[in-house]
Amino acid sequence: MNNPHQQAPVVLETRSLSKAFQGIGAADQATQVIKHLDLQITAGETVAIVGASGAGKSTLLHVLGGLEKADSGSVLWSGEAIEPWSVKQLGLKRNRHLGFIYQFHHLLPEFSALDNVAMALRIGGLNKRDAQARSRTLLEKVGLAHRLSHRPAELSGGERQRVAIARAMVTQPKAILADEPTGNLDQETADAVFDLLLNATQELGTALVIVTHSLELACRCKRVLRLEKGELKRANED
Repeated sequence: MNNPHQQAPVVLETRSLSKAFQGIGAADQATQVIKHLDLQITAGETVAIVGASGAGKSTLLHVLGGLEKADSGSVLWSGEAIEPWSVKQLGLKRNRHLGFIYQFHHLLPEFSALDNVAMALRIGGLNKRDAQARSRTLLEKVGLAHRLSHRPAELSGGERQRVAIARAMVTQPKAILADEPTGNLDQETADAVFDLLLNATQELGTALVIVTHSLELACRCKRVLRLEKGELKRANED
């Protein structure tokens, strides 16, 4: 029998993580955007990261996702430090462990909605038939059963983000990293897309880490953290 008080597994973690940006000029002082950061994200948890423009929110997300290297410290995915991995290992493990959603959908313009979603599975080695079947099921869940064969240019902004959500979820990742995923949408569409994102992650037990300027959206997450002068400060806690 499961213990209801048992701690959910940690799917994303940082230990004493630091990252600085050097100024353009040789004499310019480096800006510390992350300072000795310790952070744990558990399975199914929703975490919003807010802060001023230029505070380093997107940089933190990229470091968590292994897209940028930290200057020191460590990032762990499900307890495994990512630093020793080769570029190939990192790419393969990232494809299985994480999903990404951005403000601009980054869909491949020459491919249909179905093929854009299936691409993540094909990269992971799944055959075309099974990849498309799984992708079709997920696109139907996000309300796009009638748009499977449409290319990104034939979809609305909200529909493109729904495809992006399906693409991020299709590999059943441990965590989704979302960088201003509704920032390019009108308020009504943004609310609908965010509802979809929260429901999808909750249904699959996937952790969600979202960077957003919208405090209204942020406050719908379990934890809200503010990145300020390289440090994460708790803004709220359920």
